[in-house]
Amino acid sequence: MTHPPPAAPPQASRAARENESRASGTQENSTPLAQESSSRLVQESSLQLVQESSPQLVQGKTDPLGAEHARLGDAPLRDAPLIKVEGLRKSYRTARGELTLFENLDLEVAAGEMVAIVGQSGTGKSTLLHILGALDAPTAGTVYFASIDAAPVKVASLSPREAAAFRNREIGYVWQFHYLLPEFTAEENVAMPLMARGMRQSEAREIASNWLREVDLEDRGAHRPGELSGGEQQRVALARALVCSPRLLLADEPTGDLDGTTAGRVFELIERLHASHGLTSILVTHNMELAERCTRILRLAGGRLTALTDAAQPAT
Repeated sequence: MTHPPPAAPPQASRAARENESRASGTQENSTPLAQESSSRLVQESSLQLVQESSPQLVQGKTDPLGAEHARLGDAPLRDAPLIKVEGLRKSYRTARGELTLFENLDLEVAAGEMVAIVGQSGTGKSTLLHILGALDAPTAGTVYFASIDAAPVKVASLSPREAAAFRNREIGYVWQFHYLLPEFTAEENVAMPLMARGMRQSEAREIASNWLREVDLEDRGAHRPGELSGGEQQRVALARALVCSPRLLLADEPTGDLDGTTAGRVFELIERLHASHGLTSILVTHNMELAERCTRILRLAGGRLTALTDAAQPAT
């Protein structure tokens, strides 16, 4: 592959963009500009992980989160939720004073759940996903992510390099817009997170090809994003999000840019992959029909999460 590396992402953080919008009296929403900032941050941090990693890390011989695990405790928590949020607070200073999105927000998500978060624009749904996925930091409070073989990860305490490794290994992201890199093929886009962690190109592309088969696009691997339909682009983005076998899928309006029929098909694919790969999934959506197909629904309003449905058994 001889393509040039992707352009550097915007330097302004999403929090800064939100701060500016709130200072002018506008509401937060999942705009393409805001989502692109987060998507580019994930891409940039993955590439940075390769550039800064030692040979031992590239070969998988070193746990980049090991030191953080040691700081958090001596042993893993048994039967702990995958995600645990305690006393979360997020506030911004604006021209009109301090604006608080969350205050003492608590959340637990068990492994295997598919949780939908709904609420009006401007309530902080996207910001909450970004904090859960180590793309943004809370003003106060703690987010714990359960580890398989060590103490739970305290997400906000990760260094930038540790956070990049954490995202690459544990989190899959899907946004409303696909944000595929236009100069690369579908297969190359899906393979990129694997190559970012040091995998050989041939092996990464073989795995990417298998994932394209999983999303029913095995015959589209050589096509660039501009040659794909909107639904196909989003399926490639989903394959890219899951190619590193993360335990947590974060999806911010994953069907919001699609027509009703295509949205239904993409959501069915998310449901199937959630079950077949043992994922834990948290989705932000305005589509109540799709939200009702999740394990439970939480509404974010007034800085708090409230349940709209009782939790069902985790999907299997």
